[in-house]
Amino acid sequence: MSAAPFRSSTSRRATSTENIDIFDEDNQALEAVRDVWLERGLCTRPADRSTAESAVAQLYRRSRLPKPEFVWVQSPSAGSDLIAAEGLSNKISFDGTGLDCACGHIASMFSASRRRMNARIERRSIDWQIERWEMERRAFGGVGASVSEGSDQRGSTQRGSTQRRVNPARIIRSAIWESLHTTLFDGVAAAIRTMSNPVAGGVTWYGQQDAHRIAYYDTCHRYGLATFRSEDRELLDVQTALADSTGWWWAFDDVCIMAERPRVLHSERIPGSARGERRLHHSDSPALEFADGTKAFVLHGAIVPDWVVLDPTAERIAHERNVEIRRCAIERIGWDSYIELAGLTLVDQADDPGNAGCLLQLYASPEGWGRSGRILLAVNGSFERDGHRRRYGLHVPGWFTSALDAAGWTYGITGADYSRLVRRT
Repeated sequence: MSAAPFRSSTSRRATSTENIDIFDEDNQALEAVRDVWLERGLCTRPADRSTAESAVAQLYRRSRLPKPEFVWVQSPSAGSDLIAAEGLSNKISFDGTGLDCACGHIASMFSASRRRMNARIERRSIDWQIERWEMERRAFGGVGASVSEGSDQRGSTQRGSTQRRVNPARIIRSAIWESLHTTLFDGVAAAIRTMSNPVAGGVTWYGQQDAHRIAYYDTCHRYGLATFRSEDRELLDVQTALADSTGWWWAFDDVCIMAERPRVLHSERIPGSARGERRLHHSDSPALEFADGTKAFVLHGAIVPDWVVLDPTAERIAHERNVEIRRCAIERIGWDSYIELAGLTLVDQADDPGNAGCLLQLYASPEGWGRSGRILLAVNGSFERDGHRRRYGLHVPGWFTSALDAAGWTYGITGADYSRLVRRT
């Protein structure tokens, strides 16, 4: 079956693979590949509609279905509303083995392809480690070869023994799949889902936010970890084109709903992330917004109502039942300002023995918080990425009158034991 005439994205897939040791867990080349796919997943350019339609049309042909009519909408929310209004999901039928419709056929095709690729990756990963062991054995004179204490050969042999125990597919999955999944699927796609009504009975493909799995298989192939069948390579090309050209999409028998990508997307590096993971964040405006005005406000990865970012007040905070949203709103205006605005009563304060130079402050909970108790205000024992220490409030039982006792309670110890701490984190 001939390929549809969509623009190939392979030229931007990866950096050079020369002199790459796939057993190196700190491989900078993998980071470069991940960043290329991350850029694709966070792209806010208008969709390349011609490329996206050609790629989807090929999937229909491979499923032996006629080319559908393409309907473009400005956001996934608009897409789910259109699907519900037209009753498209109600037209999906079941044949006893699965969805007997366009989305079912395409999903089955993708699933079968992944199973074949996974099997080849697993076989090749085992073979690769055996080949590496044989190469090192020959290089160092075979099993039992004499290596002097402290020599370079001995160190190389030890490193090789460690590396042989590492599954190269596991390295790629961690550096590529898991990193991108955290940023794009758990982060961006999750935020988009909060804006949209779920599509009952259908299959949603996430376009650019599906990059994690596409990047994993593509990288395994390009690094020589596995050789895939031609049909699987062609399907990877189709999926790459979709990740590079569009947002969410839904396949039905006669029509395909295609959603534009967001026009605004703000993110920040997740503190302490080892693989470049990012999270949505903007402190003054929507972190994610589509051309039709659909938007999400996100503070450091936490999805919040618009008032938390645009107009947080003590009154709104007092009536908010969600603890995470309340925390974000308080941190948005700052604890000092909130204490003053809410008129919190200080019950007790003490020097924090586990955090030199910082105070523990115990306040009475304000009216409207939904349950009685106290608020223990403390300072994080470790620094944030910007060099500051974050102040945070913990809800503790109302019987506490001592800040030290309340702090000890949060660790499951008494206040007297807590007072003997040298350092906490």
